[in-house]
Amino acid sequence: MVCFFKHYPIPKLATLIVIGGPTASGKTGLAIELAKALNTEIISADSRQCFKEISIGTAKATPIELNSIKHHFINCLSVTETVNAGKFTAIADAVIAELSKSKEYIIVTGGTGLYIKSLIEGLDNIPHIPEDFRKNIKAEFILKGLNEFVSELKLRDPLYAEKVDLQNHARVLRAVELIRFTGQPYSSLIGNKSEKQRHSSISFCIDMPRQQLYTRINNRVENMIQDGLIDEVKSVIHFKSNPALQTVGYKEIFDFLEGKYSRDEAIELIKQHTRNYAKRQLTWFRHQGNYQFINPNIEAITSKLK
Repeated sequence: MVCFFKHYPIPKLATLIVIGGPTASGKTGLAIELAKALNTEIISADSRQCFKEISIGTAKATPIELNSIKHHFINCLSVTETVNAGKFTAIADAVIAELSKSKEYIIVTGGTGLYIKSLIEGLDNIPHIPEDFRKNIKAEFILKGLNEFVSELKLRDPLYAEKVDLQNHARVLRAVELIRFTGQPYSSLIGNKSEKQRHSSISFCIDMPRQQLYTRINNRVENMIQDGLIDEVKSVIHFKSNPALQTVGYKEIFDFLEGKYSRDEAIELIKQHTRNYAKRQLTWFRHQGNYQFINPNIEAITSKLK
């Protein structure tokens, strides 16, 4: 018996225009301007702006900006939930599939380089860890603190410890839990994904003179304080141990509220730690993916699309 199957064309996905760059470099404004010009929407690749309870310290777009262009992966989770590159990629893939029905381009913007890399290139084949196992290790992490886990990581996987940001709680915790669960170094589990790109993309990274960026960062922190950052931190202090709040701008204010620093010391630490973070972001974008470094203006991007 001969069977005949009707062949349907595979829908063509939109091209992703990626706008990466360090914090305070102007990604949000540029992405909105470009989305308006291309009549499209924006996917936020930011590991903190997805949390609805925190807006000031995450430099989230203003309500007016969010209403001017549809944004995805913003205000979609609670700080009581966990987020990772896999969850972001799954959500972004669904958005891309739907928008591709009517859009030629989709904007992806944010400073979480790992999320962008996961979306474009795919994830490593990391084994699933049972939730109970993860909860027990998280409880131990809260009890013992970051330094204990950093010491374990250096001992059990010195290769990964050399290149990871050892002040990044989430990455240190993730590496240690995988090392314990698999019995293998974390560095042996990563880098084994397919070489095929998951999405067609054109990637840009905003670049500017270092001192100009640092001035923008310092001014932004001052504006955050004026806009009510301290009150925002107070509103989530009961969740301070959650991974969502182990981030610059919140940790320092928690310490201020507990009397570890004065108000002015905490503000200066936020500026310093944000500058340090921006430097690490730039290093990432220079060594990951195929980014074109541009001035923060729309012409630098649209000229590449012609």
